[in-house]
Amino acid sequence: MADAELNKVARAYGVAASYADWRGREVQVSDDTLKAVLGALGADVSTPAAVRETLARLREERRTRLLPPILFRRTGRPAALRVPWGARGADEVWLDMSTGGTVELHGTTVRAPDGIVKEYHLPPGLPEGWHRIRARVRSKWREETAPLLLTPERLPPPPRAWGLTCQLYSVPSRESWGMGDLHDLAGLAAWSGRELGAGFVLVNPLHATEPVAPIGASPYSPVSRRFASPLYLRVEDVPEYATLPSKERERLSALAARARGEAAKGAGKGKGKGGKGGKGKGGGKGEGPVPGARGELDRDAVWEAKREALEALFALPRGPERQRAYEAYRHREGAPLTAFATWSALSEEHGADWRRWPAELRDAENPAVARAAERLAGRVEFHAWLQWQLDEQLAAAQSAAVDAGMPIGIVHDLAVGVHPGGADAWMYRPMFAPGMSVGAPPDEFNQKGQDWGQPPWHPVRLAEAAYLPYRGMLAAALRHGGGLRLDHAMQVSRLWWVPEGGSPAEGTYVAYDRDAMLSTLVWEAAQAGAVVVGEDLGTVEPAVREDLAARGILGTSLLWFERDAEGRPRRPGDWRETSLATVGTHDMPPTTGFLHGDHIELRDRLGLLTRSVADEIEDHRAQLTGWLHLLHDEGLLTTPPGEILDALLGDGVPGEGPTRYDAEVTAALHAFLARTPARLIGVSLADTVGERRTQNQPGTVDEYPNWRVPLADAEGRPVLLDDLPDAARLKASLAPLMDRAPDPGAETPPP
Repeated sequence: MADAELNKVARAYGVAASYADWRGREVQVSDDTLKAVLGALGADVSTPAAVRETLARLREERRTRLLPPILFRRTGRPAALRVPWGARGADEVWLDMSTGGTVELHGTTVRAPDGIVKEYHLPPGLPEGWHRIRARVRSKWREETAPLLLTPERLPPPPRAWGLTCQLYSVPSRESWGMGDLHDLAGLAAWSGRELGAGFVLVNPLHATEPVAPIGASPYSPVSRRFASPLYLRVEDVPEYATLPSKERERLSALAARARGEAAKGAGKGKGKGGKGGKGKGGGKGEGPVPGARGELDRDAVWEAKREALEALFALPRGPERQRAYEAYRHREGAPLTAFATWSALSEEHGADWRRWPAELRDAENPAVARAAERLAGRVEFHAWLQWQLDEQLAAAQSAAVDAGMPIGIVHDLAVGVHPGGADAWMYRPMFAPGMSVGAPPDEFNQKGQDWGQPPWHPVRLAEAAYLPYRGMLAAALRHGGGLRLDHAMQVSRLWWVPEGGSPAEGTYVAYDRDAMLSTLVWEAAQAGAVVVGEDLGTVEPAVREDLAARGILGTSLLWFERDAEGRPRRPGDWRETSLATVGTHDMPPTTGFLHGDHIELRDRLGLLTRSVADEIEDHRAQLTGWLHLLHDEGLLTTPPGEILDALLGDGVPGEGPTRYDAEVTAALHAFLARTPARLIGVSLADTVGERRTQNQPGTVDEYPNWRVPLADAEGRPVLLDDLPDAARLKASLAPLMDRAPDPGAETPPP
């Protein structure tokens, strides 16, 4: 088989036969990878003859199809619709408007590279929204239709604001059930907005988790991105709680105490390795366990207690008004909610991985599923009711933020994918590519690449479904928030697909219709009046950043990654305006931990380095040297950089105990962010209290307690939500942002 023919098929399906790695070097994708990926997309490339037949089929489809599965246009770019014309094409084109009525479109014949087409312009004044195009061939009594979405050209610029970023589960209050919940989120937003002048709170994904133990810890590997996790419910905020008799309320209070007790079992048993930072897992050098340090969060124990309490509340009668509200919610959410609740009920019987269920239940459309749902009607209803409670408490959190004066409020996080055995993968099974996993190629911080174990959307089938699952997911994520962060923003353009059984380095990029994905996102965000931030870090196509900015979607500027053309730290005036600027990310240690090089010690211990520790420390020292000198030059540090470096890395061993410079450097970095033109600035709550432990170490599963690290201060002492107003370092760390100049005006930032 000629490589050229295989590459032609790959191009037709948007599969990269080569790519530029993080160093800018060209990498050729192996034929085995191309065949595996194309096979998952439905292309037969098993033999040279099959490749030729596939190419012929693609040419014929392109020649005869009148309309694509779905059309997108922007109000600011009235691009014409192109439809094949003549003996093989349409001779009538109609527009069915969303406002009612039908208009016949009259086109102009033009010659295009693939033949004669007619161009049709949309009528002036057509309102934004969903319309429908119909193309008809009278001689053959043939008609094709396609939805048409007319979207705003771009989202308006957000107000200039700063806000806290946090992993909500890690910040419980004294009244929560062992982990942070939606009541705590409302409290954090109200306090930081009213007392500190914060404009938003950015939280981890609150997506749905398994309804039975063991519950996955990662917020970025949910069972569903459309629905939320009942783990975040505050039991006492369910309205029916107020109707409980005192004895039953005492029982539920005992459950809450039990959940708090289970979550705190690790008190005094810090997972220390490297002094008072309390990092990592297991023993090792340093001063041993941290007095008062909290152990790992136990989601299973929390859910066991909460589920029992919520079942008791679900069994209580609802008044007429509450019942009408519930029925309205069920009607609004429709079939997807019923399917999700059915998956949840089946999971209670068969486990939370549909791939291990009886064969007849693995297909959501199988009649056996409907029969099982009827048998389990009570449990299906319970899980639907849980989502209603989440909908109400999510709305309450955003209301609390707005009432506190926040111009944005809660910014939710959208994971890049879902668990392969979860609800979304079951509900929308045809929409996912089989035998493939999403990940990332090798890069500077993850030199072996990453495999996230999540199935990717099938780009062709998603388009043929008019992006309905994607649209529903976005609408749900935006319903009760002022903003949305896209984890791994490249998900709107391309994803790194890893064939099952291969290493992350043996994958390749698969393209999605970027205009379609962005137009859908812009439309849903415009309907919600929300800000959108894309995490455009790592290996990103330059055109993606340009398109994000052109559509009013902010990028992400991560301080440690901001370097100029010579590799030096980028001065504040040279940063992007259209971005969310932060010091670090949840995949890195908090600032104090990073300063001490904790990430080097941790990755070395876990076998994740591809270079020597000495080389890593040398690079880290050079990076810190550059930043400390720039902070000093900007007048943000008074202590000489060399003195700070000697304290942090004097003996060349990362991971040593805290220094008196940690808080000074952290505050200086925040002051630096305040000098950038970035529209939004995010400050990690972990940074404000001196936490050193990272929440997640990419490339690990059980080797590190990912997503289970409760918030602690620089000495390893637990920090509860109630403690924040009196946290010694917090206000000093945030002072430069609290004094930041207000929004200079409504001028649209340049793309």
